[in-house]
Amino acid sequence: MKVLRFFLFPFAILYDFVTKIRNLFFDVGVFKETSFKTPVIVVGNLSVGGTGKTPQIEYLIRLLQNQYKTAVLSRGYKRETKGFVLVKDNHKAIDVGDEPLQYFKKFKDVVIAVDANRVAGVTKLINEHNAEVVLLDDAFQHRKVKGSFNILLTKFNDLFVDDFLLPTGNLRESKTGANRADVILVTKCPYDLDQDTKTKVLEKLKKFDKEVFFTTISYGNKVLGSKEIFTKDIVNYEVLLITGIANPKPLLDFLLNFNVNFKHLEFADHHHFSNKEINDIKTNFDDLPSNKLLLTTEKDYVRLHNKLSDLSYLPIETLFLNESKNKFDVLINSHLKEKV
Repeated sequence: MKVLRFFLFPFAILYDFVTKIRNLFFDVGVFKETSFKTPVIVVGNLSVGGTGKTPQIEYLIRLLQNQYKTAVLSRGYKRETKGFVLVKDNHKAIDVGDEPLQYFKKFKDVVIAVDANRVAGVTKLINEHNAEVVLLDDAFQHRKVKGSFNILLTKFNDLFVDDFLLPTGNLRESKTGANRADVILVTKCPYDLDQDTKTKVLEKLKKFDKEVFFTTISYGNKVLGSKEIFTKDIVNYEVLLITGIANPKPLLDFLLNFNVNFKHLEFADHHHFSNKEINDIKTNFDDLPSNKLLLTTEKDYVRLHNKLSDLSYLPIETLFLNESKNKFDVLINSHLKEKV
């Protein structure tokens, strides 16, 4: 795979040229950016793959929902519907996408919608649903909406500054795109991140002159779903783990650190499971000893719980390291007070 990516280097150069021209056209006004009086907070990244956008959106929802009428807009990746759709109780993941349905089920007082046309979607949320703040999920490259505050995520073990453009690397656009960010969040850090390592990361990012925060993934104290147990007790079960996310490694590491005995069935990100695959999962689970647990991620649970009656999931949240949570919260709230 690495050899193939090396030979695709000329295409990466061409891709770099195309994305730079596109961004230039936005910068000089050839392509229109639409801004709104209502604050629009953009969460996204420069690379493909899982950087933790979903738990970060959920963090912002928890921070803001009691103060402002909060709305979330996503494009609804791999949904089979078109146009603007307001997420409702009768929707399935195939209708609106994994993440929007997950947000809806967890935050009933928040308006959740999908629309590939971000300008139209934000406009409807403000004008028809009285949103006081809109969170744009995975929209860093969608420059037709000019966010009032842009949060750029980058993985600790795969920093965008160490990467290259597609298809040689994983970047969606040049590293200089980070200049549009208001803050940079280094995600999926080790819990015990030491100061020397933190300093090295800050040194790599300092040329962008942005406030940098370090976060990690915090797993819930309880497994939820069909079987609800304390997370620490997973070790007592034979586990069949099902994942259909971009980067399951943090979850695998978490289970290994707990000395959990598990079998992992891995599928592609946002995978829609066929009937055959569901039957294969059931067969694999039936073959395990009696004290067993069918476990998946919170995102996959949204797609699978109606097909697998024994399914449970391990919830996750974003956790800010080095006592930086308050500083980040103040930054967001200060921005909103200026805008609202």
